[in-house]
Amino acid sequence: MAADGGKPRVVVVGGGIGGALLAKTLQPDADVVLLDPKDYLEINWAELRSMVEPSFAERSLIYHTDYLTTATIVTSTAVNITEHAVLTADGQSLAYDFLVVATGHVMTSSGNRTGRLTEFQSDNEKIKSSESVLIIGGGPTGVELAAEIAVDYPEKKVTLVHRGSRLLEFIDKKASKKCLDWLTSKKVDVLFQQSVDLGSLSNTEKFYKTSSGETITADCHFVCIGKPLSSSWLHDTILKESLDNKGRIMVEKDLRVKGYNNIFAIGDITDIPEIKQGYLAQKHALLVAKNLKLLMKGPPASKLATYSTGYPLALVSLGRNEGLAQLPFVTLTGCIPGMIKSRDLFVSKTRKQMGLNA
Repeated sequence: MAADGGKPRVVVVGGGIGGALLAKTLQPDADVVLLDPKDYLEINWAELRSMVEPSFAERSLIYHTDYLTTATIVTSTAVNITEHAVLTADGQSLAYDFLVVATGHVMTSSGNRTGRLTEFQSDNEKIKSSESVLIIGGGPTGVELAAEIAVDYPEKKVTLVHRGSRLLEFIDKKASKKCLDWLTSKKVDVLFQQSVDLGSLSNTEKFYKTSSGETITADCHFVCIGKPLSSSWLHDTILKESLDNKGRIMVEKDLRVKGYNNIFAIGDITDIPEIKQGYLAQKHALLVAKNLKLLMKGPPASKLATYSTGYPLALVSLGRNEGLAQLPFVTLTGCIPGMIKSRDLFVSKTRKQMGLNA
């Protein structure tokens, strides 16, 4: 069955937090190929800390070659999938016995680690040289960036504009209100049910008009709204019938793509009804690794492990020392959730999981 006559060939498309962990976990058992447009893994929940402290990114941006010892790394993007191979933008055909799609969201950052470090440095210079900052979007990215700036640069005026009626709409109203109270206590202005025309944004304009006609003055801005799923390329592949109307890949409980026995999907690109979070992509990766090891031994499919969604947990970092945690029976703000997440943002834990020094 193996593509090279030896170990089965597993092609993993996407080197984000889920795809990277899967590739690392399967290295001893399979001929693993990781296809990713970047030469590094980014621990993406550390992104906002790296904007206020660029040196933090030295630990959160990890070359694929640092944790993959026997896997093949192909630095390109997938453009098509056939029954037997993944075709890449640079003209390669990667044969597979098993395929895992883990492309997450569309990538907008640099494809090389050095360039990504430069981007963080540039964002930091932008923040430092500004007296006022506009943040567009009140989801976890916008809230955490506002908190990072408010804590590290308390003298700067921070305004957050959100089209919804409350922050962090994926958590309950009580937790959302606690988050708003915390930001307000740090003198962050939060404007609800308003939006800013993204097409009108420029790096020189300092006046921003909201959908309700309000004018905001800011020296710089950051757009923190959700990126589209990286699934448009799948519409011309064998998986086109496996996409739902939002472009997500429909999966069975064992995370195999519906209609296929040897193709899996993990992470944000799946249609699993849960909050899209990095630690859940890691759970998907470990479950699929377990199932692939079983399939490579050839047992009946009925023995495959299945995935079930748990209670939605949320940990939101509020600067370096505080945070917000929504747990099954309690919502906490302050230093305790801060100790859990905010100090290190799980970077040490994730590095250890990838077999690296914390």
